Amino acid sequence: MTRALSLGLRGSALLAAAALSLTACSSSGSDSTDAEETPAAAAGTTLQEIQDAGVLTIGTEGTYSPFSFHEGGNGDLIGYDVEIAEAVAAELGVEAEFEETQFDGIFAGLEAGRFDMIANQISINPTRLEKYEMSEPYTVSPGVLIVTEDTTDIASFEDLAGKTTAQSLTSNWYELAEQNGAKVEAVEGFAQAVQLLQQGRVDATINDSLTLLDYQKQQGPSGLKIAAETDDPSENAFALRKGSTELLEAVNGALATLREDGTIASISEKYFGEDVSQ
Repeated sequence: MTRALSLGLRGSALLAAAALSLTACSSSGSDSTDAEETPAAAAGTTLQEIQDAGVLTIGTEGTYSPFSFHEGGNGDLIGYDVEIAEAVAAELGVEAEFEETQFDGIFAGLEAGRFDMIANQISINPTRLEKYEMSEPYTVSPGVLIVTEDTTDIASFEDLAGKTTAQSLTSNWYELAEQNGAKVEAVEGFAQAVQLLQQGRVDATINDSLTLLDYQKQQGPSGLKIAAETDDPSENAFALRKGSTELLEAVNGALATLREDGTIASISEKYFGEDVSQ
């Protein structure tokens, strides 16, 4: 479940009411402490195994709007990541089957073999590249530092020193907050982070800009503002088990086709009003 924008927007990731990263920040959105790796990790998945089964099993939160969520809270699973993953599966000639799980356990599920791939605004970072196979990115979004509108003493990431932020412990933004001297209050997702921020129980939260954009679109005026944004945008991709190299090549080939024929841009426009895939 590595999850810029100006209060109105920009284009990159966000989150909705309910479980509303995310990501990562995004996001989730996503983080450096993907330490859910199990002692006996499952082997990589081959393309042949997927095609023989006729199914690509995909781990996702199901509560991370607009990327992976249930319309109206209990309708069908929909979202930007869901539709991109479904399109990739179709290119591979198989069905997409989703396994919903909380973000904090999503990497453990991948390692244990519960699913073949994660589609949940997973940010690409060095730690993840070491542990997992990461596809080409299908979302590009800067990270943003979010505070309440009346905040005057936080105008940069460096100003987080001695402050408290609300972050998912398995997101990239957790690492960024700690690197800048913040004390981190663990939360399950962006909605909870925003709630703590609006209640004055934390000083800030970091996530990707699309997550904030979606939240504001869904909730209306939020009393929040962006204090700063990261210099480098977060690139979000599918994560597969280490050793799934042939499957990874097929997924990247599918993404290239979907990019060329305009499918990704179309899905992006549907959810964000612009192409956030590059």
